[in-house]
Amino acid sequence: MAQGFSIPISRRDLLKLAGVTAAGVVLSGTQSIEAAEKISGDSIKYGDKKIPVLCSVDVCVCGGGPSGTAAAVNSARNGAKTLLIERGIALGGLGVLGCVYPFMDTHAPNSDTPYVAELKQRLRDKGIEPFDGVTQQTWHNPETLALIHDEMCEEAGVNILYQTVVVDALTSGGKISVAIIQTIAGLAAIKAKTFIDATGDAYLARSAGVDHERGYEKTGNNQPLSFRFEMGGIDAERLYQHVAIELQEDWCKSKLPYFEIAEAMHRKQRYKLEALMARGVETGEITQEEAEYMQGYMIIGKNGVMSMNCPEIPVKFSATDPISYSKAVTFGRKMMRNIARYLIKHLPGFENAFISREAAMLGARESWRIKGKYYLVEDDYHDQSRFADAVCRTAWFIDAHGEKISEKLPKGGFYEIPYRSLVSDKVSNLIVVGRCISASFILQASMRIQATCASIGEAAGIAAAYGLKSNVAANAIDWAKIPAKVRSYVSAG
Repeated sequence: MAQGFSIPISRRDLLKLAGVTAAGVVLSGTQSIEAAEKISGDSIKYGDKKIPVLCSVDVCVCGGGPSGTAAAVNSARNGAKTLLIERGIALGGLGVLGCVYPFMDTHAPNSDTPYVAELKQRLRDKGIEPFDGVTQQTWHNPETLALIHDEMCEEAGVNILYQTVVVDALTSGGKISVAIIQTIAGLAAIKAKTFIDATGDAYLARSAGVDHERGYEKTGNNQPLSFRFEMGGIDAERLYQHVAIELQEDWCKSKLPYFEIAEAMHRKQRYKLEALMARGVETGEITQEEAEYMQGYMIIGKNGVMSMNCPEIPVKFSATDPISYSKAVTFGRKMMRNIARYLIKHLPGFENAFISREAAMLGARESWRIKGKYYLVEDDYHDQSRFADAVCRTAWFIDAHGEKISEKLPKGGFYEIPYRSLVSDKVSNLIVVGRCISASFILQASMRIQATCASIGEAAGIAAAYGLKSNVAANAIDWAKIPAKVRSYVSAG
């Protein structure tokens, strides 16, 4: 039997369902509904269609990025039947599919919640040491990280639906009753007692009518998108010799295999490689937009490969407009190729390099954000706010590309993120996690890093399971009243 979903399905019937459903969608759809109903015994009407209810679970997590995976694992570990929906074929979101590497440090002392600490230990167990001994950022390996996420979900009993996209949310009485999804076999429905929106774009929340906003309040612009990629064939020793020794760039203090290069013309920091990129603009080999921002990190476990944190796509392209976003893909790919070509021609160590991988998704630093019970603002950062219902802490600087790059908090300083920023008054059985929680554009630029998002997701999973056990609505949970031994974080305030 294929176990895990609330309705046991034999492997033979599951294969029949997949095959018949696919055929049914192409032909008439009638057979697919009958096959699904025979197995699940349930269907719903969606518009003028009758679609099958694929399963009914305690907690449905939509989105398998850092926050969504953390939420699903912790929900399941705390006894809830959990389904995780992911639109790609790997968990980890930008850290795996988007080539966003490594994980930036929170800069907050003792910020690692249990799930984050476990991820780092599991990397060590697989031969990937996440710390370089100098910086505090977490150097991982994308493929290893994807495997670790799979293993954690399997061990916890999380059911995963890959290549599945959330289409809509049906609500009743201030609650989400059903999530409509598009699977490889066609439309289906998921019933759950509690839903967690980890889509990164607050898609489920917006579909359910939760108040939201997007972009910078002053301009309407989103933070610029990126289109990251990997380059292989790099002579790491030659690159290090040129940048660290010949140019005497001391910005990156770590040594091989933990080494990074960077330049950012719009930052106060002056990088030695800025002259190289400026010459490219002068000769016409690259554009000013391509020269503005360039960064690369050696990937641990992938000799001679760097993760390139560029290009930064011009802010005129929007992360929240489907036409603009699609044009950004084409524009960004051209930028990527131009940057790679230029580095191969002019940067020592890159002579035999090549593009070995393109990200499977654009890097969206910010898109939509909900307006929840508590709205985090820039003052919460500078005032180092504490909350009784805090789910994690961070001190990553305000990193709003194109708008504001703020000073860092004093050493040892941090602010906390309250559970109330994860929920709203509009939908009682919904928790929102990741970069789209309730926060202003400027504050979001600080809390959006992957480690913080994972800690937020971890808390959401714990809260979802606790709420169901205690018969308390997700948006009415008092995080501070959950037993301390169950919570992933206890407020410092």
